[in-house]
Amino acid sequence: MIPSLGAAQRVVVKIGSALVVDQKHAAPRTAWLDSVAADIQALRDRGAEVIVVSSGAIALARRSLGLMQKRLRLEEQQAAAAVGQIRLAQAWSQALSARGLTAAQLLLTLDDTEDRRRYLNARETLKTLLSLRCVPVINENDTVATAEIRFGDNDRLAARVAEMVHADQLILLSDIDGLYSADPRRDRGAVHIPVVEALTAEIEAMGGEPPPGYSSGGMRTKLVAARIASHAGCAMAIALGDVERPLQALERGGRCTWFLPVPEGRTARKRWIAGSLSALGTLTVDAGAARALANGRSLLPAGVHGVEGVFERGDPVTIAGPDGVALGRGLSAYASSDAERIAGHRSDQIEAILGWRGRDEMVHRDDLVLG
Repeated sequence: MIPSLGAAQRVVVKIGSALVVDQKHAAPRTAWLDSVAADIQALRDRGAEVIVVSSGAIALARRSLGLMQKRLRLEEQQAAAAVGQIRLAQAWSQALSARGLTAAQLLLTLDDTEDRRRYLNARETLKTLLSLRCVPVINENDTVATAEIRFGDNDRLAARVAEMVHADQLILLSDIDGLYSADPRRDRGAVHIPVVEALTAEIEAMGGEPPPGYSSGGMRTKLVAARIASHAGCAMAIALGDVERPLQALERGGRCTWFLPVPEGRTARKRWIAGSLSALGTLTVDAGAARALANGRSLLPAGVHGVEGVFERGDPVTIAGPDGVALGRGLSAYASSDAERIAGHRSDQIEAILGWRGRDEMVHRDDLVLG
């Protein structure tokens, strides 16, 4: 079945520099940003959560810094990003606040999505912002990312974010209305592909060669993003962005390419937790906690009465029942030294015990596999 934006409960929208920035004047395209903010408001009004991944920082600063050459050195890109990110955040804040929405800025690097602890931190920050009804606006942290670790484009960053927050849909707003059998700008016989059920070698070949320059960019990175998203159980669309109310246009049936999620894709991470990691410790729980876990709940500190092993936050641990029999495995939200101190206590006592407020859960249900 073809996905519908109207059915999504959590959406990540990626927007490139060419859509955000008026290249001639090196200024935000305020009218277009206002129309996207109206789309976000409409999604929010029906209960959906929205995260924006937006490029544009470097493009907004080039002219004022006199960096008008076609290619910039890495340090010049980082300097431009430092200046332009302020302008980009301000543009989004103004557009969203005009609709009664609160913007929140996050800057991420590839390492932030690959390192387990930083991944957990970023994920919890995003989930908290969403629970507070904010609209997170994310960009790659170009001021510190190096050529070796940067995403090089925000398509893949957006896919990692969608994976991180368990988004239902990832929307890549682009200068093209989807995937074609060949480049339609060069081949008049190119055929538009409305739905991709699986990323076969034939489909991936349609991405062509990456354009020359610093970023790999283009359709190729969109297909990489599709692979990341679909294997995380997230549908992805490539849709035309340079129109009034682009998300509304998509929801009303505008032409695009949908990439369907891999069947059971969302369980892949669970399988990774269950079988690909060696547990570094054990959390023994009481009977009440065992029943709660069986009913799909998270593990709270109050239900833990034993902590064994030495582990850090984000490390895998075995969850054992009162009889010592393993119930499952999960990623601990606390290091073993802190887990020992808060075990058996209510979540609202954590701050008083540790001196800082951590997660309410010892192991969140999204990081837990039973059986």
